[in-house]
Amino acid sequence: MTEPVAPITQKAFYATAPAAVQALLDLGKAVDASGLDKELSELIKLRVSQINGCAYCTKLHLDTGRTLGVEAAKLDLVAVWPEVALFSRREKAVLAWAEACTRLPPDAAADRAYAALRAEFSESEAIFLTAAIANINAWNRIAAPLHYVLPGD
Repeated sequence: MTEPVAPITQKAFYATAPAAVQALLDLGKAVDASGLDKELSELIKLRVSQINGCAYCTKLHLDTGRTLGVEAAKLDLVAVWPEVALFSRREKAVLAWAEACTRLPPDAAADRAYAALRAEFSESEAIFLTAAIANINAWNRIAAPLHYVLPGD
């Protein structure tokens, strides 16, 4: 039986890999500077973090969403967004694209998700939305396997 490995803290990751952290932060800043709606961006980050099973990032983006004033019901139900009339066509289009970019489905499914995205968003918005999705996937793939500890745990 293997001994449990102590989780790596966010502080330790930041101290060990500052250039990688800065690159990820810079990508996030570029997305923010694009003018995308912050509430929509948080829904993306929350949903992708749920898919990836990253408790740290899920909690972080739930808290950020609450701070931004994202409707509580949307935060509560984003995991089942296709079943809920609460989400707008734009939100549904971007959440479908976030799932397609995270799960990398067969081409036809990704093509349908992209077509739905472009029906609601400009080419520039689609590019920055895709960058936002890639960025949160990168953060999830750092925080989850390194077992970042939730604040308060």
